[in-house]
Amino acid sequence: MSGFSVWGLAARPKTLPAAVAPVLVGTALAIDTGVWEPAATLFCVVFAGLVQIGTNYANDYYDFVNGADTPDRSGPARATAAGFIRPLAMRRAAFLVFGLAFLAGMPLVLYGGWWLVPIGLVCLAAGLAYTAGPWPLAYHGLGDVFVFLFFGVVAVTVTFFVHTGMVTIGVFTASLPVGALITNILVVNNQRDRRSDSLAGKKTLAARFGESFSLGEYFGLQALAFGAPVVLWLTDGGAFVLLPLVLIPWAAYLFREFAKAESGAAYNSVLSGTACLALAFSALFAAGILLA
Repeated sequence: MSGFSVWGLAARPKTLPAAVAPVLVGTALAIDTGVWEPAATLFCVVFAGLVQIGTNYANDYYDFVNGADTPDRSGPARATAAGFIRPLAMRRAAFLVFGLAFLAGMPLVLYGGWWLVPIGLVCLAAGLAYTAGPWPLAYHGLGDVFVFLFFGVVAVTVTFFVHTGMVTIGVFTASLPVGALITNILVVNNQRDRRSDSLAGKKTLAARFGESFSLGEYFGLQALAFGAPVVLWLTDGGAFVLLPLVLIPWAAYLFREFAKAESGAAYNSVLSGTACLALAFSALFAAGILLA
């Protein structure tokens, strides 16, 4: 594999919709109030994308160091564990990308104020603490909470705040389905890797509680995602916010495929589909907000 391909593999492109989806919704909510700064939206996308990649690089390195990535895992090859990239190079790349994310986020201070600096640092620290440090979040079953909060609630509400200088209950509600569907990407990932994670002491929720719990979590997060637009509609959000509900058959199909998946390839297909569903939902949700 070429150097570019290896680093692209390590960036885990199938997870990158998680960086774009919340910015779409947060920006649409801002436009709905009559405020839009295109440059701010661009900086939000770049910051979120770099945080996602930095987290993936750090995960690649620290899972290798902690013994979670082994030849027994059923997911795609990890660059460090497979020997494509030296561990020290991967570690340096993770910190480099986090540094670039910080620099990309600095211009947002011009829109949202200096208080965004500590928020950005917390986001970066959380991305690193996902698998690093003395108490890595993913190894103690908190990965799902981390993803839901930072790639859902925080990403949507901060994007909105950068444009408008405020946060409302409606914006918080609109962030929930985004966080739910993005968290489901991790649910599939952890269900696929639950056996190797258990052996490595990585106590994800799937490793702790098994397949039935993962299926229930996946379904529950889907229900939350498709229920939120209904709540917004009932609270005067306009009928167009129901636009994402056209994706329910696709969501049902993914749940069925997830329930019957047995091989790594099958789980990888569901993971890719879940990421695409999160992005499609967010795009339709954003469009519905604007049309409403």
